[in-house]
Amino acid sequence: MKLGIFFLVLGYFLSQFYRSFLAVLTPVLATDIGAQPADLSFASGLWFLVFAAMQIPVGWALDRFGPRLTTSVLLLIGGGGGAIVFALAQGPGAVQLAMALFGLGGAPVLMGSYYIFARMYPQAMFATLAGAMIGFGSAGNLVASAPLSWAVNSFGWRETMWGLAVVAALVAGALLAALRDPPRQADEAEAKGSLLSLVTNRDLIVLFPLMLFNYAPAAGLRGLWAGPYFRDVFGLDQTGIGNATLAMAIAMALGNFIYGPAERLFGSKKRVVLGGNLLGAALLIVLWAKPDMGWMSSVILFTAIGFFGASFPVIMAHGQLFMPRHLTGRGITLLNLFGVGGVALMQFLTGLMAKSLPRGQAAPADFYGQIFLLFGLSLLVGCVIYAFSREPYIEAPSKDNGTD
Repeated sequence: MKLGIFFLVLGYFLSQFYRSFLAVLTPVLATDIGAQPADLSFASGLWFLVFAAMQIPVGWALDRFGPRLTTSVLLLIGGGGGAIVFALAQGPGAVQLAMALFGLGGAPVLMGSYYIFARMYPQAMFATLAGAMIGFGSAGNLVASAPLSWAVNSFGWRETMWGLAVVAALVAGALLAALRDPPRQADEAEAKGSLLSLVTNRDLIVLFPLMLFNYAPAAGLRGLWAGPYFRDVFGLDQTGIGNATLAMAIAMALGNFIYGPAERLFGSKKRVVLGGNLLGAALLIVLWAKPDMGWMSSVILFTAIGFFGASFPVIMAHGQLFMPRHLTGRGITLLNLFGVGGVALMQFLTGLMAKSLPRGQAAPADFYGQIFLLFGLSLLVGCVIYAFSREPYIEAPSKDNGTD
């Protein structure tokens, strides 16, 4: 199982890369195939839309077939196939199709690991394991910044995408060979309940709004808007954008490692999640009030937003407390549907905002301020509703009840 989880980390590395690399390619795609920020915002939104739409069938497949077959097949089709389509792109439409395929390929990877954690490890360990999975997999987010900029400058963006197609195929094959499905209990076949029972669960309902908005600011800024913002407002080139997004990516990875231990330190998932997201909302409001404060100050604020926006695993752990064991796959993917669907929603909304701009011209700082305001206010709404959530007590695991 440890070897299989290692390859799941590599699969999640690709998922993180594919969702965030467009920010660095913004200048070269505009020059080579005429892709403008509105085109790329739509493409980025397609990644999250397809990823979100796949969560319900992925949840069913995890409960029915297990993570081994589900992750390997979809990663091969989406991750490998999407990279080939991107490498052959002659216009924005092909980029958008490739991003949709990337969403398909990434949809089962993280949830496959969460399915294993939920069924084979104590509940009190879930947030830490889930955060570590994202933290290690976030190396893909890091590679999609300055290292990607170097690869594009050294080899070309098409050649880089061909290389990624090969990597995705190799990881998919490794998952099929090495991953093992968790054992099933005999009474699960007769257990009652469905996706509807999860959707109507009051304890989950109050988690859905924050799940919808908590990841959207960090993912939206890091995955797309950081590139146009730093280019238009401060004149940064591709290398400068790569360095700025690298700092934010490192902060997002560190946040995933910190949130789990913080939950144990403060003895509460709810307090940690609420505090972190309120701080993130406050930083977004500051950026709205002064979007042209200086590129270094903006990089610092982007970095802090990435750090505090890493509460996803703890919210997932909170929701997992209210899921029946036989509905684990459908439960975790339902929450993930809101998490990724919120990013898709925000990318489409901000893309519509960008359509009002003159094509080919730099956007003013106030335009980006409106984007920051949208992210900040939506996050505040999620926090207000989440404040009414319930948090049952979970006993900490003993030293001898871990699972290899």
